[in-house]
Amino acid sequence: MARAEADGELVVGEAVALDLRVARLASRGCALLLDLMIQALVLDFALILVSLVGTVADNAWAVGLSILVTALVLVGYPCIFETLTRGRTLGKLAVGLRVVADDGGPVRFRQAFVRALAGVIEFWTFYGAPALLTSLFNRRGKRLGDLFAGTLVIQERVSAAGMYGPVAWMPPFLAGWGRTLELSRLPDELAMTARQYLARFWELLPEVRDSLGERITEQVFAVVGPPPSPGIRPEILLSAVLAERRHREEQRLARQREQRLRRAARDPLAPPPVPVGMPGMPMAPQGPPPAGWSAATGAPMADAYPVGAPAPSGPYAHVPSAPYPVTPGPAAPPTGPSIHGR
Repeated sequence: MARAEADGELVVGEAVALDLRVARLASRGCALLLDLMIQALVLDFALILVSLVGTVADNAWAVGLSILVTALVLVGYPCIFETLTRGRTLGKLAVGLRVVADDGGPVRFRQAFVRALAGVIEFWTFYGAPALLTSLFNRRGKRLGDLFAGTLVIQERVSAAGMYGPVAWMPPFLAGWGRTLELSRLPDELAMTARQYLARFWELLPEVRDSLGERITEQVFAVVGPPPSPGIRPEILLSAVLAERRHREEQRLARQREQRLRRAARDPLAPPPVPVGMPGMPMAPQGPPPAGWSAATGAPMADAYPVGAPAPSGPYAHVPSAPYPVTPGPAAPPTGPSIHGR
């Protein structure tokens, strides 16, 4: 079962389905059918080669090679693929399944070997009835090979809408209470845990769903107040807290955007800020531009020097000093006798 450690982080034990979606029986059946078709093709090709060997060798050699090839295909195929590809055979890869350890880690060679060896007994005894019955009566869909090896088949491909879409909403009868919540002490990690719980709510087992919801609700309302009225289910309270948190964040971003627009309206000639540190982008000059230069275009104004005023003297007199850089023109040709002349 899920438990809360002293540091406040949620440790997921039996509720591994919070982060790992257990594969359905139908998807596992499709992956098994694809793997059996691939194994049958490989086995037929291998037996043809063995029969060719039997034409020039003893029949005992042919029988022995046939048994060895059959064992390698039936046991070696899933064992090698699940070890090298971290829990995926070709059938599982096509359907989007993966074999993991009970703790969510990658499957090891020993686990893959035990699982494949038990699979030969399960699927080739009574037409796969032991595997089917065990998967139906196990809460996490495990067959005998998974029970012996300590593994679990999960669904890797999850709908993006269900993963990143809005999962929290404000119940109307909790709207007034939600406006009084103090959410400044709610950490982002705990809020993400609550959001993942709501996103996986209907995939959890009922007993895991209730116990995990109570655990997360206790942690949330240890830092959020005021406490709610008794008798409200945990998922409804967590949904209200997350919806109010999102609403306040949207209001804060809207206020910031409005302030930027107001500042831009008060000073329409101010150039837009240039992001600092971007490659290929110059640094925005600090402070007002020099006299006679336009703040909007960054170039000398046409009336910078009135008609009749004395012309400036000195080299580059019309170019201001830093922060505007000066790019010198092409160098004048040297005067005097050429070094190549006579």
